[in-house]
Amino acid sequence: MTVAVGIEAINAFGGIAALDVSILAQHRGLEMSRFENLLMKQRAVPLPFEDPVTLAVNAAKPLVDALSEEERQRIELLIIGTESGIDFGKSMGTYVHDHLKLSRNCRQFELKQACYSGTAGLQMAVNFILSQVSPGAKALVIATDMSRFMVAEGGEALLQDWSYAEPSGGSGAVAVLVSETPHIFQIDVGANGYYGYEVMDTCRPEPDSEAGDADLSLLSYLDCCENSFREYQRRVEGVTYRETFQYLAFHTPFGGMVRGAHRTMMRKLAKAAPAEIDADFARRVQPGLTYCARVGNIMGATVLLSLASTICNGDFSSPKRIGCFSYGSGCCSEFYSGVVSQAGAERLRKMDIAGQLDARYLLSMEEYDSLLFSNNNLRFGMRNGTFNVAAFPQALAGMRGKQRLVLAEIREFHREYEWV
Repeated sequence: MTVAVGIEAINAFGGIAALDVSILAQHRGLEMSRFENLLMKQRAVPLPFEDPVTLAVNAAKPLVDALSEEERQRIELLIIGTESGIDFGKSMGTYVHDHLKLSRNCRQFELKQACYSGTAGLQMAVNFILSQVSPGAKALVIATDMSRFMVAEGGEALLQDWSYAEPSGGSGAVAVLVSETPHIFQIDVGANGYYGYEVMDTCRPEPDSEAGDADLSLLSYLDCCENSFREYQRRVEGVTYRETFQYLAFHTPFGGMVRGAHRTMMRKLAKAAPAEIDADFARRVQPGLTYCARVGNIMGATVLLSLASTICNGDFSSPKRIGCFSYGSGCCSEFYSGVVSQAGAERLRKMDIAGQLDARYLLSMEEYDSLLFSNNNLRFGMRNGTFNVAAFPQALAGMRGKQRLVLAEIREFHREYEWV
C-alpha cells in the first residue's frame, strides 16, 4: 500500500524588521523602470540579534507548539537547509534542536546546495517517511537564510552590477513538518524532474561575501526550469505545462525573474500569445509572489515561501495541483508537485503569515544604512560579543504578545540565545 506523504504543517518567518524597497531604490539612485521589473515591495532586514538560528526557530516553533508531547517525540529527523551557516563544522541544527525541545532520539544535520537546499531537505524527508523504517514518524525541515551584499574581489567576470540585487535580497525561514498526514500539501510521489550541472553563476567564496554573473545566473535558471520540467514530463504520463497545474510556485530571486521564466515556458511549451501569457501569469503564478515580494530572496526557503503564498492567496474551493520549480546556483534544480485541498488551505491561513509580515518594524533609510555599517562587526567567526535587543525599541513593540528567540551573546564562539 502506498503511504500518503507531504506537508502536515508549514510556517514562514520574515524577520522582525523590513524596509520599503521603493525608498531604497530612490535612495540608491536606481533606474526606476528597471527597479519596477523586480516586482518587489519590501525586504526583510536582519537586526544584529537575529541570525539563521533565530529565524529557523521562530518559523518552526508554532508548528512544534501545536503538537502534543507524543507527536513532538515522533519528530525523528531534523534537516536545516542553508547557505548562511554559522560554523564550518558544528551544525546550527544543534541550536535549533535545543530551543525547540525536540527528542534526543532525533537525527539532525545541516545541508548546503545554494537555493536548492530547502527542496533537497523536503525530498529527503519525504523519502524517509515513504521508506517506513519508522512508521508514524515525522520530519521537520527548516530552510533558513540571510542575504549579504558584499561582492568578493576577483576577475572582471565576477565584478557584476549587484545594485539591483540589494532590493531583492531577503532574510527569513520557512519550516515544514513532513509526515503521513499531509494536511497542507500532499506530494505527488514519484513525480519529480531533476536537472543540474556545473556552472559558475553565483557563489560565496568567503562566508561574508558573494560573487557571480547575473546574466549567466538568469540563463542557467531558465535552462533548468525548462529541462527539469521536461524530465518531470518524461516521468509522468500526459503532463502539459499549461493544463496539468492549477498553480505554479517558483524559486523567486525576484518576481520579474519568475515572470520571465513563465513567459519563456508558455512560449516554448504552450505556443501561447502574449495576452494569454499575461493572463495565465496573473492567475497561476502571481499568488505565489505575494509573500516573496514582502520578504525578498531567502534562498533555500524561497520556493517554500512561494508555495505557502500560493496556498494562502489562491482559490482552493476544490482540490488544486501546484507545480513547484526549485533552483540552486551551481547548479541543481527540480520540478515537483502536490495537491492542496480547501481544508488544507484554511488550515494554513490560520497561521496568519501575512499578519506576521504586517507586524514587522519598517526601518528608515538612516536606520538601514546604519545597520549596513555596523554589519562589519558581525562577521563570520565572531568569538565574543553581546547583542542589545533594547537598542531597537520600535522593533520590540511589534513583537508584543509574541515570543521570539533572539541572539543574546557569543561567548568563546558558543552562541547563547534567549526568548523575549
